[in-house]
Amino acid sequence: MWWCLAARPHKISFMITSFKIFKKLFFILIVVLFFVFVFSHGYIYKQQELAYGLTFSKKQAQSLGFDWQKVYLEILYDLRVKKIRLPAYWDEIEFSNNQYFWNDLDWQIKQASEVQAEIILAIGGRLPRWPECHFPNWTNNFSKEQREAAILIYIEKVIKRYKDKEIIKSWQIENEPFLNHFGNCPSSDSKFLDKEIALAKSLDNRPITITDSGELSLWVSAAKRADIFGTTMYRDTYSQTLKKYIHYPITPAFFRFKKNITSIFANPKEWIVVELQAEPWGPKPYQNLTQAERERTMSLDKFRAIIEFAHQTGFRQFYLWGVEWWYWEKEKNNNPALWQEAKLLFNKQY
Repeated sequence: MWWCLAARPHKISFMITSFKIFKKLFFILIVVLFFVFVFSHGYIYKQQELAYGLTFSKKQAQSLGFDWQKVYLEILYDLRVKKIRLPAYWDEIEFSNNQYFWNDLDWQIKQASEVQAEIILAIGGRLPRWPECHFPNWTNNFSKEQREAAILIYIEKVIKRYKDKEIIKSWQIENEPFLNHFGNCPSSDSKFLDKEIALAKSLDNRPITITDSGELSLWVSAAKRADIFGTTMYRDTYSQTLKKYIHYPITPAFFRFKKNITSIFANPKEWIVVELQAEPWGPKPYQNLTQAERERTMSLDKFRAIIEFAHQTGFRQFYLWGVEWWYWEKEKNNNPALWQEAKLLFNKQY
């Protein structure tokens, strides 16, 4: 056979080249497997290091027909929550151009201070809860440049008003700003996001929280801008595009590995789960679904399962998403099980 190869030197060259490529690919595979093994397996979490909070949306409580202040007080005094993420909705605060309404947000912050809770205050045009972008109607005919200039003015007003409140732990700038395909929002503009962050830092020295999707984004663009990086964490959702329910086929190791890969390119001071799924996600708002439909994506058993799942991801702070639903189940359906389960969780802070 050697004389055949000698007669065809190009085959020898091809075999040598192929072998070199194979060696490189094999080396890359070994490196990847090493990182997966070292950083994503055998993680043992310490229960005493875990802490829980939640996101409260006045808009969501109102949409369910509740007295939002009553819901909020029950969160503070019955659930005894000590970590709260509050959206400072632009369309509520600056309801008319240069006319501001602060009473409701003032009240929420004051009540939280009375129980010594801490707050992540989310500011910007894109904030938690559908439709994600909460632009005031008076900006409807604005150009992109006009709207961005107005957002910066609103952000400055919010920070100057509340920067003397010690219970505010962090300013969250926008919500999942790099998740372009979700929400009724214009495409993200990283240059404008950087302007918002720079403005916030010029006004106050508190950490900046930037959030991103746990399952649908790469994290790097968000994390490299963050003092505190917050990921979402969902397991069961409904896709409007595919018209079907989806269970993400991922394990806690996915988040551990993703965090460590992102750490190569970014260095936030803290990593948190800013939105941990604890409510249903269906083709319609959950109050319009049957119980069976709601339980396809969230139930008491699923609630317990996702809490355990989150523990194993290596994160230590978790802001649950869905308190308004627990309250709705308790008040409208005479089903306090989720509320009581959450109460146990918040009352045994590790």
